[in-house]
Amino acid sequence: MTEGAAGTETAPAHRYTAAVAGQIERRWQDYWADHGSYRAPNPAGTLAEEGAPLPSDKLFVQDMFPYPSGTGLHVGHPLGFIGTDVYARYHRMTGRNVLHTMGFDAFGLPAEQYAAQTGTHPRTTTEANIERYLQQIRRLGLGHDERRRIATTDVEYYRWTQWIFLQIFNSYYDEEQDRARPIGELEKEYAEGVRATPDGRAWSELSRVEQREIIDEHRLVYISEAPVNWAPGLGTVVANEEVTADGRSDRGNFPVFRKNLRQWMMRITSYADRLLDDLDRLDWPEKVKTMQRNWIGRSRGANVRFPVDGKTIEVFTTRPDTLFGATYMVLAPEHPLVDELTAEEWPASADGQTAVDERWTGGATTPAEAVADYRRQASRKSELDRQESKEKTGVFIGAYAVNPVNDARIPVFIADYVLMGYGTGAIMAVPGQDQRDWDFATKYGLDIIRTVQPAEGFEGEAYTGDGPAINSTNADLSLDGLGIEDAKKAIVAWLEEHRHGEGTVQYKLRDWLFARQRYWGEPFPIVYDENGLPIALPEEHLPVELPDVADYAPTTFDPDDADSEPQPPLAKATDWVEVTLDLGDGPKKYRRDTNVMPQWAGSCWYQLRYIDPDNHERFVDPENERYWLGPRPAEHGVNDPGGLDLYVGGVEHAVLHLLYSRFWHKVLYDLGHVSSEEPYRRLYNQGYIQAFAYTDSRGFYVPAEEVEEKDGRFFHNGEEVKQEYGKMGKSLKNVVTPDEMSRNYGADTFRFYEMSMGPLDDSRPWATKDVVGSHRFLQRLWRLVVDEETGEVRVADTELTDDDRRQLHRTIAGVREDYAELRFNTAGAKLIELNNYVTKVYGAAAATPRELAEPLVLMLAPMCPHVAEELWNRLGHPDSLVHGPFPVPDEQYLVDETVEYPIQVNGKVRSRVTVAAEAGKDEVRAAALADEKIAALLDGAEPRKVIVVPGRLVNVVR
Repeated sequence: MTEGAAGTETAPAHRYTAAVAGQIERRWQDYWADHGSYRAPNPAGTLAEEGAPLPSDKLFVQDMFPYPSGTGLHVGHPLGFIGTDVYARYHRMTGRNVLHTMGFDAFGLPAEQYAAQTGTHPRTTTEANIERYLQQIRRLGLGHDERRRIATTDVEYYRWTQWIFLQIFNSYYDEEQDRARPIGELEKEYAEGVRATPDGRAWSELSRVEQREIIDEHRLVYISEAPVNWAPGLGTVVANEEVTADGRSDRGNFPVFRKNLRQWMMRITSYADRLLDDLDRLDWPEKVKTMQRNWIGRSRGANVRFPVDGKTIEVFTTRPDTLFGATYMVLAPEHPLVDELTAEEWPASADGQTAVDERWTGGATTPAEAVADYRRQASRKSELDRQESKEKTGVFIGAYAVNPVNDARIPVFIADYVLMGYGTGAIMAVPGQDQRDWDFATKYGLDIIRTVQPAEGFEGEAYTGDGPAINSTNADLSLDGLGIEDAKKAIVAWLEEHRHGEGTVQYKLRDWLFARQRYWGEPFPIVYDENGLPIALPEEHLPVELPDVADYAPTTFDPDDADSEPQPPLAKATDWVEVTLDLGDGPKKYRRDTNVMPQWAGSCWYQLRYIDPDNHERFVDPENERYWLGPRPAEHGVNDPGGLDLYVGGVEHAVLHLLYSRFWHKVLYDLGHVSSEEPYRRLYNQGYIQAFAYTDSRGFYVPAEEVEEKDGRFFHNGEEVKQEYGKMGKSLKNVVTPDEMSRNYGADTFRFYEMSMGPLDDSRPWATKDVVGSHRFLQRLWRLVVDEETGEVRVADTELTDDDRRQLHRTIAGVREDYAELRFNTAGAKLIELNNYVTKVYGAAAATPRELAEPLVLMLAPMCPHVAEELWNRLGHPDSLVHGPFPVPDEQYLVDETVEYPIQVNGKVRSRVTVAAEAGKDEVRAAALADEKIAALLDGAEPRKVIVVPGRLVNVVR
């Protein structure tokens, strides 16, 4: 008789099989839905429960926003979802008010591309994908408050996304107060003369356009000419993370070019220090904090100004002490000064005598030709490729700068290893102290001057270590002999005294490019007036809804046409773009923005809408926000920034999504819209499900489920194939779906297996054949409560032994701790151990003691809620166990009555002795020496020393 997954062979009528599991699961899922079992009450608004006392002990658990792909879920996707569900269920059973729901990050390029291919509206595709996704996650029994579910594509949702955009647009950052303030307060300061205008004229003397231009320069959202990743083959700009290492789009594999375009930018750099410093207040994995710190990249150094032909190149350097070793300069190819400084003809060399080195010209006849050719080459590379490329290339632009410390004329190059997005887009090249500069200088025959005495062994390479300064003296400054830090202080003081520069702080963080030339995204709540100035729409004009268009695709171009210009799909909706509006000063013609917001926009604030999804007056009620996200009271003794209590998702979102969300939340905090300074108090990164994949002799992947193993070798349709190991996915043809697992074993088995595979934050291998182990565990537990032959409950009020209670209460204590710390694999192991104990002691008996069966069922409930509900109900409890109780351990059974001590003799374990737990050192010593084996080894001799480590061991030294 088989206990297999499908239960297709002859089996007792009431055995727990996949078919029985399916019936149970559907029944309880319907019950939970009908009874609103997972509804979390709010303090205020439509989700408040009138007359019901609101628990002060709340818990807000959130999964990272999933995108509703049309291909649905594979078993790797719900790993984190099940983990948060187990965590939420446990805390709900202990009496906490738990908010747990799920929405969908539903704007984005895939739906738009599908629409362009099929002519189906993206909303139709997206909503069908969401329904498919919901069917799958509902089958898993996830305990979500369905009332709170949202999608970023819901018009009522993106109405508030647009509203938040306007709050940011209508704000500026006050450096003195270190916070955002309404832009109206800035305008008032100009009008009252508290703040001077750039040219010193009175505010009243400026035209309205001039006033607007000044104000717009301060906004937290502004329009700027910025370098972007332009993919002509896609017809749109793509984000950095959407560009492969070889400079191509990850969708379509088209060439990507760096191109300057007028784009919306968000001034996230104003928050750099707060985003960096507040990481110390967050309960996040240290690796994620490190990634954010590196991305923000705060560096202390100096700005140095180099004169060039009547103009100035400003560089930021963290090593101003090496300035005497600067032998050439490099500008990013996109640097705005390149066009102004590029000479018409090749000049003589720095000494004014010899012709310019041919290696510097790139074979071009003029500097302008060399620069144009090089820029075209550089535009085809991603920023990552430019940074990591080992071969350094560049061309001379025909201009020489003057090193301010020694008046040396040094050539100016452009090179792609310098990025416009970091520092000033220009560097002073010190090849003696920087390996990239060394490689470049060696290739192009440039001078190398060391400014730090190198250690031995650095004859043929740059030296980046510590040492005294050398070769660093002019008429009124000598750094020679100083250590690096002292040399930095001295050179900064000299630069400031001679007005050649100043000490400063720089950041790698760049302002956020906040526009896409796509259709399927949030429209901007902005119109442009006759002067081309952006005008914020009043609240009563929100939402600005996406119009229907005949063609959803942006205009695409020859993939290699770097000079092409974006033509967004919305530009085709001319009746929508050109609009007459009355914005308070009579009807006027305006032009709408034809870009849309990036997909990141909707996921920046969704935790706030989960709190209050039905509020039509506000994006969130302040009372509800304070309850769910507000800082913990001061009596907790922590500098708590607030935020939700647990946020679970993949480490791949460690930087951008989390950084953007934190930025938006901090602006909302500054403006008084929220009480919490941070959106996510605690972060947890789950691992990944990995699986074997198989390739044939051509190197093509074959379906993993069709592969057979024979004597350690693998075959597909009779042909031997090669096994490899990788992340589960469509491309590797190794997908296993949760639907398949639920059908063959039951959702509870699938849940238990995923949680038992290993620590939640570790990646782990998937093995379908191992799922049966989890199924058999549930079958054994089922048999302890239900008679397989009759279906009757086989539980009685039998008195337990002390050993029974000790085993039970230690399990309760351990499982509670494991659930609270997200150690679900060890919680599962403890439940299996207790189940095995009860089966061994009572499995053959007529009945299982109720005192064992009920706690076992309750402890199982967070991981396997359906079967636990069914057994709890059959045990005579009419109410659902969703809200508990959860077993509490009896402390008296957690204390050991005896302790076993291993006895070492000269470092080797020779015997063991059991003594009372409260025994003192003298009693333990006496018991160890009285042991027969130890006495025989001592042979009547007195040991030289006996060391007793309480509760651990006895060490006897002969």
